[in-house]
Amino acid sequence: MGLLDRIAAARTPPSEQRGSIDQYINEYVLPAGMINQFSYGGHVYPFGAPQFSYGPGKAREYTGDLPGHTMAVKGCPPAFAAQMVRALVLSQARFTFRNLRWSRTPRRTFGTSALAMLEQPWPGGTTGDLNARMEWHAGLAGNAFVTNWQQDGRLRVLRPDWCALVYGSQREPDDPAHALDGELIGYVYQNGGISAGNQAPVITLPPSSVAHWAPLPDPLNAGLGMSWITPAVREIQGDQLASRHKITFFENGATPNLVVKGIPAVTKDQFDQVVAMMEEGHAGVANAYKTLYLTAGADATVIGSDMRQMDFKSTQGAGETRISFLSRVPAPLLGISEGLAGSSLNSGNFAASRRMFADSWIFPTLQNLASTLAPLVNVPPDAELWFDTTDMPVLREDAKDAAEIEQVKALTIATLVRDGFTAESSVAAVNGQDMTQLVHSGLVSVQLQPPRTDVVTAQAVQIGSLAAELLVRSGYTPESVIEAVTKQDLSVLKPGKLTPRQLVADPLSAGAEPGVPLGFPGAGNQTPPPSSNAGGPQNG
Repeated sequence: MGLLDRIAAARTPPSEQRGSIDQYINEYVLPAGMINQFSYGGHVYPFGAPQFSYGPGKAREYTGDLPGHTMAVKGCPPAFAAQMVRALVLSQARFTFRNLRWSRTPRRTFGTSALAMLEQPWPGGTTGDLNARMEWHAGLAGNAFVTNWQQDGRLRVLRPDWCALVYGSQREPDDPAHALDGELIGYVYQNGGISAGNQAPVITLPPSSVAHWAPLPDPLNAGLGMSWITPAVREIQGDQLASRHKITFFENGATPNLVVKGIPAVTKDQFDQVVAMMEEGHAGVANAYKTLYLTAGADATVIGSDMRQMDFKSTQGAGETRISFLSRVPAPLLGISEGLAGSSLNSGNFAASRRMFADSWIFPTLQNLASTLAPLVNVPPDAELWFDTTDMPVLREDAKDAAEIEQVKALTIATLVRDGFTAESSVAAVNGQDMTQLVHSGLVSVQLQPPRTDVVTAQAVQIGSLAAELLVRSGYTPESVIEAVTKQDLSVLKPGKLTPRQLVADPLSAGAEPGVPLGFPGAGNQTPPPSSNAGGPQNG
């Protein structure tokens, strides 16, 4: 028996098809070059959103991405971590009501007993449980369905790949979902999945009793959403292959890429047999790093690279970063390798990443989620279902910014009030961000407080009385004083017969005692006192 015969006899039956990484992806992971199924753990999970006819004038669409995407995420730690962060962040939000901006109290938040269904959606459940389940379904399948149909005051989260959207059209019954007169006429739920072989009853749900959340619309399927996993499938598969490559390296501890020289083959058929044997035993990811045994004359030269030479960390880190930005979770918050290197953790860069996460994903997602759940809640008039972020730690650092905003609002309101606008309209205009709600009081500057007429009148009377008293004491007749004060015209004053003592230099010369007015009874009978020279001898 020759060398080739012994080698052929020692070969074991092939247990799996060998090939390169590209062949593995194209033939096993992505059949026909399309992203339509995912192979994991020996099972094949389909992707896509197939369509089926559903009676005359109707059609139903559903998403089948949940099983495949779930298996994909479970096998990729960065993708699973990103989805977990998204769900944990949304689970911290709570719901409330908020007045519409054109109401009397715009943007005022309040709560009523109608929120009880969202606070305890099912026995033992909380708002956080509801938000987290909806995000896991929407993140993996692109859609989340919640219903209160015949649930006796509770909510039930439906598995999205077991639900279907039913459309109707009179003009185009074969394609009602995209017809001009097409409209959603209801939802369909079948326990165990919608398939021809499923014997479970098909339950029809009215649109008003179902909250269908599709935060990322699918441009090719009317009414359905698309998972963020869909564009990240290649990166997830690359991360899985890189992890498998790393594990195989540690299991075998060898370098696989070789150039084999001196193969003992005489004919082309013998050479092809040796090559096929070596390819079967050593080619492909599953056979990487196995020890290669050669006969005399053959030589194998290593031309490949180990993980350090191929910069394995950077290669895998680049894929993690692409998964990060597809999930909208910044790399520093996700904690991946590239997010923890360099200046990414500087306070300014970390705060900017957190703000970007809040502004570009958290707030839009919560706003969309609240509007989706609103039909299941009795929302008061002139109000809307809103969200409360008070207890969300990821937004706690925004409290300072919020306080500064409120301070600016308070200064704006004070300025408007000082300029004459009513306090109620100023508050409504600033909170509603609508200056057309301002109502002017007709008063400006210091006239904001209307004059108190009773006080002013009393002060005028008091001043008039003091003026009249002073004028009478000055010797003017009371009649002319009253007329002068009333008309505010001093030209009508007339002097009287009385002379104030302050104007008399010598009261006795005026025929009166000091302080006694002229004409006072008995004033003229006073005998003036003798002068200092009276009765004295005259100097001759």
